[in-house]
Formats: sequence, C-alpha cells, structure tokens
Amino acid sequence: MVAPAAQSKKQIKAPPIEPPATPDRLCASQLAVGFVIALLAMLFFGFLADRIYDQEVFVLDTIANPFLHSIASPFLDAIMNGITSLGSVEIVGVSFVLAVVLLLYRGLRAEALFMTAAIGGSVALNGTMKVIVERPRPTLPWAHVLPDYSFPSGHSMNSLVFYLAIALILRARYGRKVGFAAVAVALLIAVAVGFSRIYLGYHYLSDVVGGFAAGLAWLAVVVLAFEVVPRSWSRRPWAKTRDRPVT
Repeated sequence: MVAPAAQSKKQIKAPPIEPPATPDRLCASQLAVGFVIALLAMLFFGFLADRIYDQEVFVLDTIANPFLHSIASPFLDAIMNGITSLGSVEIVGVSFVLAVVLLLYRGLRAEALFMTAAIGGSVALNGTMKVIVERPRPTLPWAHVLPDYSFPSGHSMNSLVFYLAIALILRARYGRKVGFAAVAVALLIAVAVGFSRIYLGYHYLSDVVGGFAAGLAWLAVVVLAFEVVPRSWSRRPWAKTRDRPVT
C-alpha cells in the first residue's frame, strides 16, 4: 500500500509550457528600434556611396576642408593629431586586445565575443567598401595624401564602433546612468576623431559621415544579434527555468 504522502507527491506535475509565437512587447519594441536604426543608417550610407561611386561632388566637401584649414594653428594641429590617434589602428587595436583580455579574465565571454564581432566586422567592412568605391584621398596643398582610398573613413567608422561597443557593455553591466555617460563619451570621441580627419585633410566630410553611417548600421546589427534577440526570447515562459518537484 502506497503511503498518502508518497501518492500525493507522485501526482504533482509541472504545468505545461507552451512556446510563444513572438517575443514580449518590450523586446519587440527594442527589436523594431534596432531594425529601424540599422535600416536608416544603411540607406543613408548607400545613398552616399552611390553618389560618390558616380563621382558626384558634394558642396559641403568643397567647403569643409578649406574652412577648417583657415582656422588652423600649430597648437590646434597638435591637438587634432592627438585626437585622430584615438581612431588609429594602433590605439584601437591595442585597446581592443586589452578589452577582450579583461572581459575573458572576468568571465564575460559573451561580451568578449560581442567586441570581437563588432570591431572585427567593422574593420573588414571598411576595407571592403574602400576597395569597392575607390575614392581617392583629398589632394590639398597643406595635407599629406595617404596611399589608400578615402571612403568611408576608417578612423571614423572604427572609433564609433569600438568606443560605442565598450559603452554598451558598461551600460549592460552597470546600469543606465553609467551607460548614458559612457555612450555620451563614446560619441564625443568618435565625433572628435571624425572632425580631426577633416581638419587634417585626410578625408572629405562625406567620408566621415559615411563612416559613421556604416559603423552605426553594423553595430546595430551586432547588438540585435547578441543582445536584443536572445534576451527577448529568454524572457518568455518557455525559456525560463522553473523549479520542478521531484517525483
């Protein structure tokens, strides 16, 4: 004869869990926002790339470089050279390696993979787009002409992706207040790097804007892949861990 307690224990069953057809409302809105940002940035970049590929001249390109050169000074030159180094391969590359090592040391493997995908994809895409568009560097009397292509600006694109990716990781780890400050600093650095590239005569204004658009589009795609989509489904009932009675 089965004891009443044992019989009662055997009759307890976990409620059935039905997989939902869609993610929850909050994450669905985040998916929509991320998709819109990526789409608009891609469309804007495509517009610029198409016009530049057809060798159309942007009026602002003919104005920005001479105007900034008109306010140049040795002191400002030194500042701009320091700022532009923040987007260089050397600084971004070393900082990227240190960031990934630190993330792995702290056990944050997903964040390390996020950083790798973000900056690795940015560098690869930038190099590919430069070869496709083949826009020559500005030829200015006061600037050194670099040997590679001009559009889109690698310094601008990679600095935006790198520093903003770090800011997003800080936001995820330490909350909105820290994240808001980190995002603001990241955007300030990226804009300053882009401004310095125009000031020093290494790029046209459209190169910098195109780099920002391409970087924002790529980063939005990576964020959707690594953060919003997995989190949206993990919040659903079928993905949550529930305590089940032992039978």
